[in-house]
Amino acid sequence: MSEEGYGPRRQHVDDRRRIGQDFEELGVYKKTRELTNGIYAVTRQPAFARDASLVDQIRRAAVSVVSHIAEGYERGNKQEFVRSLYGARGSCGAIRAQLGVALDQKYLSAEDCGMMADQCLLVSGMLDSFIENLQDSAKPVQQQHSTQRDAVSADEEWQRVIDELAEQRKRREG
Repeated sequence: MSEEGYGPRRQHVDDRRRIGQDFEELGVYKKTRELTNGIYAVTRQPAFARDASLVDQIRRAAVSVVSHIAEGYERGNKQEFVRSLYGARGSCGAIRAQLGVALDQKYLSAEDCGMMADQCLLVSGMLDSFIENLQDSAKPVQQQHSTQRDAVSADEEWQRVIDELAEQRKRREG
């Protein structure tokens, strides 16, 4: 391929980098990486690690969440991005179902399972908010988080979801 073939794509990347628009900067993407790392950690526990099939399935679902966000964002089309975010949300549901299986098989403690399920619910809530904002907005995908105000309001919403989950957990335990 000639160097000219890279020109428009290169410019697109340069423009997004200049205004801070990489998917890695999205709060929801960062949270999904935390979720994925948590899934990898719990599946390393000896009892869980012996069930290679379930380990593989839950890890694939976790990787699917972050991959959906990255792939949808990189497409640069809001409609496809929203579709990918719904895919990520579906994978969160799959993780919760698989955590339930792991709990039933005594691969995880109820506490570890609850903690991971809460993280899934948090990510699902963040994805819901993000989807809603994208659907309500007439802006192109690359402009969704271009202002500090948008980032602050999204962070405040996510903190509200975190606080709500913590309060629910306290009520269950107390």
